Amino acid sequence: MSKKPEASKKTDDVFVGSIDQGTTSTRFIIYDRSARPIGSHQVEFTQFYPEAGWVEHDAMEILESVRVCMAKALDKATADGHNVDSGLKAIGLTNQRETTLVWSKSTGCPLYNAIVWMDVRTSSICRKLEKELSGGRTHFLETCGLPISTYFSALKLLWLLENVDKVKEAVKSGDALFGTIDTWLIWNLTGGVKGGIHVTDVSNASRTMLMNLKTLEWDNPTLKTLGIPAEFLPKIVSNSEIIGKITTGWPITGVPISGCLGDQHAAMLGQACRRGEAKSTYGTGAFILLNTGEEIIRSTHGLLSTVAFKLGPKAPTNYAIEGSIAIAGAAVQWLRDSLGIIKSAKEIEDLALQVESTGGVYFVPAFNGLFAPWWRDDARGVCIGITRFTNKAHICRAVLESMAFQVKDVLDSMHKDAGEKGEVKNEKGEFLLRVDGGATVNTLLMQIQVWALFFFFCCSNLHYVAQFLSTLPPFHFCFSVHNL
Repeated sequence: MSKKPEASKKTDDVFVGSIDQGTTSTRFIIYDRSARPIGSHQVEFTQFYPEAGWVEHDAMEILESVRVCMAKALDKATADGHNVDSGLKAIGLTNQRETTLVWSKSTGCPLYNAIVWMDVRTSSICRKLEKELSGGRTHFLETCGLPISTYFSALKLLWLLENVDKVKEAVKSGDALFGTIDTWLIWNLTGGVKGGIHVTDVSNASRTMLMNLKTLEWDNPTLKTLGIPAEFLPKIVSNSEIIGKITTGWPITGVPISGCLGDQHAAMLGQACRRGEAKSTYGTGAFILLNTGEEIIRSTHGLLSTVAFKLGPKAPTNYAIEGSIAIAGAAVQWLRDSLGIIKSAKEIEDLALQVESTGGVYFVPAFNGLFAPWWRDDARGVCIGITRFTNKAHICRAVLESMAFQVKDVLDSMHKDAGEKGEVKNEKGEFLLRVDGGATVNTLLMQIQVWALFFFFCCSNLHYVAQFLSTLPPFHFCFSVHNL
């Protein structure tokens, strides 16, 4: 019997790689020319909770997680016969937003752990600024689109400047570099202490509270008011341009980094959301963004104005209004890791399906305060309505309902903003909501979300109920509601 020839490796294959650096894990995915994933790897990393409400990451551990994911994904793709080494043409990066880091440009070492976006240690700084500034909580809203909140990078940076001696000394000597996680990764990937490129993109910069939404540059009056030196801030670039090449010492070398977006902006772009179309990502938190085109819409109902994306240095800027929810999937992790009610995230659906309702139990996952549309960093989580009848299935169902109800609150505000300023709809006259993220595999959660939105839209649009009922399938993962 003749020996079957081995499949020859293609020499004309073209691949792109994607770094997905999230709040709890890092992934690296390699795609072929048809956008099919041909190799990927994911690792979780440590969450540090030094005090109640504080959340930190080890930036060096994050860096190593990227290195491991790159190597493992390459190994998997190569083992399957793909010639990635010669065919990889570009790398893109997406990352957890707002998480704040200061490091030494001479040693490359972080001067403190990264302060994570959901961390609330800056509450006292927020209250102080609200009292001192003439505009109170909304003092910078016209410039950056964001209220004064523990959520945003500027406040975390102020805490570092006020409380960490190493940061103070490095800023004074000119040795400090500031950045969000995208900046940290790009600087290290392109050389680090040996000439790393110190940049951020417009989407990540728009979440610092320091960038002017109109000029897309650091806002000097804001920097002066907060006492933040401009010298150690990164250069702001667009979401789609050649930033630099990956240097030696990484599993991939010489490949250009050609795109960078904050994770929620990347999801909006990946979902192909045009003007009037929105997406809701269910991850550690939940984030709903509505593309408002080239128009900046100022919310009067607790939402944020932000950059959506800018696909090139000379490309037009798309903006969005956003509702950010601090805790969504993280509540499921809490059930697993802190309470031991479930052993894996997927178990929550099986348990919740054992009961028809929560039995009167309501859960508010305000572990680190409440974000949009309430902006109460002093809020804390509650679970009410517990009786002797209550079991863990009721609690699991209440946790799932809490995610859906929080998204409903944001969409309620989004609807009010759009109604006041002229409904923002797509070219078909629809308000379209697409969903993504790890929790969307939970069919029950998506069902609950559909019905939460259905009842809201019924209350707002009684004339449309009959038509909506006639078109609603049992499970509708892309909500499209007409003529609101």
